[in-house]
Amino acid sequence: MSLEEKVMAGMKEAMKSKNEALLRGLRAIKAEIIKAKTEPGANGQVSEDGELKLLQKLVKQRKDSLEIFQQQNRTDLAQKEQEEITVIEQFLPKQLDAEELKKIVAEIIATVGASGPQDMGKVMGTASKQLAGQADGKTISAVVKELLAGS
Repeated sequence: MSLEEKVMAGMKEAMKSKNEALLRGLRAIKAEIIKAKTEPGANGQVSEDGELKLLQKLVKQRKDSLEIFQQQNRTDLAQKEQEEITVIEQFLPKQLDAEELKKIVAEIIATVGASGPQDMGKVMGTASKQLAGQADGKTISAVVKELLAGS
């Protein structure tokens, strides 16, 4: 079952149960899928990798908005963003916790032979591919910097 089919099935259930938060999150995903399918060169298809990137982008946008709304004490809007993040994250692979992430990044550093902060690009390239969907880029970058600074 593709992401689009899962989202459509979820939308039907959300409409039946009148779950506004779920419906809002699913509609956002569906809109992005349609946008991705109509881009030049997409041929009406979105790859699994493309779906993953699309979901990560949606979560990142909502987290950025959530942060802004919290700074402005707009709890009503912040709550809506948090609800959508929860819905979208259901379709992403399980996120790694800090310890698992550090362990994997340490292995990547050893594999690519990185010896200091100057090798961050090499490590980030490999880490981003290997950890796609399991951690966001900002978190991976912070862990890589921390581990390379200590080496």
